[in-house]
Amino acid sequence: MFGDRALTVDLNADVGEGIGHDPNIIPLLTSANVACGVHAGDEETMHATVALARQHGVAVGAHPSFPDREGFGRRAMDLTGPEIEACVSSQLRALAEITSSQRVRLCHVKPHGALYNTAARNDTVADAIARAVAAFDPSLVLVGLAGSALISAGVRAGLRTASEVFADRGYRADGTLAPRDQPGGVIHDPDAVVPRVLAMIREGAVTAVDGSQVSLQAETICLHGDTPGAAHLASRIRQALIDAGVELRAL
Repeated sequence: MFGDRALTVDLNADVGEGIGHDPNIIPLLTSANVACGVHAGDEETMHATVALARQHGVAVGAHPSFPDREGFGRRAMDLTGPEIEACVSSQLRALAEITSSQRVRLCHVKPHGALYNTAARNDTVADAIARAVAAFDPSLVLVGLAGSALISAGVRAGLRTASEVFADRGYRADGTLAPRDQPGGVIHDPDAVVPRVLAMIREGAVTAVDGSQVSLQAETICLHGDTPGAAHLASRIRQALIDAGVELRAL
């Protein structure tokens, strides 16, 4: 317990991408962001991932991307707002067909990679994503980087939003994520990650790669499933939160 406050937080990971350790990670989560077959995965993988989440009582969300399979969705694309809206909508439909067939509720939407990072700072992209989600199902929660344009777009679209922080990624002073290929961009050491996560919850802040303090709101914590040792890291984070009196609860 932090002071006299009873806190809750969601623990999520990007799954169904064919590069992680889903069977080991999903049982430790409260929410799973399932790749929709564009940057990674396919119909068979989506079915298997949704079934695994259902088995362990983990909430299922869509993880749409730019149409960039070759670059794993990590390359920005110059698409118009309507093009982005159509791209996101088609991915939501693809996953929703699978969740419906398994009688699993689709709960949230979290963009992937370059689409997520672009939407964090670009209102046109953020609004296109929010419009697609609201038109498809206004009960879906839109997940975005804490303090970002995507959170603001979700509010404008009348959606419930969830501000996300990253357990294993470095931050820049402006609150955006440090590039993966830069020093401190990805953090592998559990002894470094766990205190960062607790500080995000306890203090609403994280230390950026330049040493400055960045204020943020942490409603959901992301751990990347493809990070080396991700299952062990997820277990450490989960236990540390429980020990601190934080309730883990899906969005």
